[in-house]
Amino acid sequence: MLAVTLVVSAAVSAHQQKTAISTILFNPRTDNIEVMHRFNLHDAEHAVKQIFGKGADILDSTETQLQFSEYVAARFTLFDADNNNLALKKVGFEVDGKFFWVYQETAQIDNLQGIQVKHDALRDLWSSQTNTVNIEGMGDIKTLTFTQNIELLEVSFGHH
Repeated sequence: MLAVTLVVSAAVSAHQQKTAISTILFNPRTDNIEVMHRFNLHDAEHAVKQIFGKGADILDSTETQLQFSEYVAARFTLFDADNNNLALKKVGFEVDGKFFWVYQETAQIDNLQGIQVKHDALRDLWSSQTNTVNIEGMGDIKTLTFTQNIELLEVSFGHH
């Protein structure tokens, strides 16, 4: 029985990617900073059971989906270059194919010189979780990668 358990456990682990990709878009049409988080649905399924209990169901429960979106929002923060929190509003969430999306936004700030980003979603569950953040709309695309003990990363915009 132990061998079967180990094989099943290894198979379940093999499907988990333990990666998430977020995009911070400085949208000139809306003058908003739009944030889109994309999680592998399989990872989200495992996560909600650990976070909210065995009955959590991200596929069929709007309540679990809302809980997970709130969990993500609570673990993602933007600051300006002077450490002021850029308060993000929750816009929504959805299941789309193999992914679970969480959407947030805030108004753009004039003369923003840079941002600091904190992205801890799922990193409190899995030390191997990698969260990648792409920043678009302020010159060249910039990428931040949160791994291991990295808690806060920043980018400067300079002139764009």
